[in-house]
Amino acid sequence: MINILLKRSLVRCYSISKRYLSTNTSDVFKLQEHGFFCDNLAEVDSNLRKLVTSKQQTIYCGFDPTAKSLHIGNLVGLIGLLHWQRAGHQPIALLGSATVLIGDPSGRSQERKQHLTNDDIVSNTENIERLIQLIFQNHEKYFWKEQQKKLSPLTVVNNLSFYDNMNTITFVSTYGPHFRMNPLLSRKVIKTRLETSHDGLGYNEFSYQLYQAYDWYCLLKKYNCRFQLGGVDQIGNMRTGHDFISRMTNFEEDTYGVTVPLITNESGEKLGKSLGNALWLDENLSTPYECYQHFRNTPDSKVEEYLKIFTFLPLNEIQQLMETHRNKPHEYAAQIKLAKQITLLVHGG
Repeated sequence: MINILLKRSLVRCYSISKRYLSTNTSDVFKLQEHGFFCDNLAEVDSNLRKLVTSKQQTIYCGFDPTAKSLHIGNLVGLIGLLHWQRAGHQPIALLGSATVLIGDPSGRSQERKQHLTNDDIVSNTENIERLIQLIFQNHEKYFWKEQQKKLSPLTVVNNLSFYDNMNTITFVSTYGPHFRMNPLLSRKVIKTRLETSHDGLGYNEFSYQLYQAYDWYCLLKKYNCRFQLGGVDQIGNMRTGHDFISRMTNFEEDTYGVTVPLITNESGEKLGKSLGNALWLDENLSTPYECYQHFRNTPDSKVEEYLKIFTFLPLNEIQQLMETHRNKPHEYAAQIKLAKQITLLVHGG
């Protein structure tokens, strides 16, 4: 199946910006004030800050094409990549046309029942790639146009290319010895499914963390990608990747996992497609008007959090907006600003 998909899926690297690359980097971890990069594999200390401010780093975030479109929860990962790009680093969006065949158990109490055909995966991947490209283009056009610093171009990679001409025997015999069972079984998502799920956990989902780890290893070798970005529910997978790379490189390569927050509604429910409350990034599934109205109706209890996560507004401007909103709540200044900013980023002007 992988070979069939590979023939139909182009692995491409796109330059969103045609300008020269920036060599000036800034401390992206300052965004912890906004709720980003707070739960990480390594402590954000002076050494890590020095690493990201002294030299351009490469960071990736993965997106499995489980549906035709990304949803608003996925946008947080893309915004995380954009923040690293704005800080002078090289972003990679990894499309998981291979790993989607396996299934990520993170954040799920049972295995996905959905079966994707080859055509589904190819179609989903192509559309998700289009959406990612559009968001990066909109960011540069509408949110970076006044800046003097040049942005590093986005690279888009499909992980099908990592498994071309590789079979199960080759993968297990070559890379299996570098995975240790005790740590794999200790991952929270694995333990939870084994202990609480009536159906248990299939080998396919158990092995997902192995393939995600191998993805990172391939990106490290080809792009010197030392950083992985993901939701806080990906910490276990990141740890597996970090440990695997350490063993593969005789502990000579340092890698780092950083997280973006999982976004919830006022009831504490995760915003995503699994619960049927998805706001899609594809204009054919959720229109720009629906996007605007969704965030225009953000409850007062969530609007400040959303402004910090979904926009590029500086903290002092957000605080001023909230002060205005508290003084004149009937004008909905904070919600309107939030809705305009997100709709412009996702759909353009």
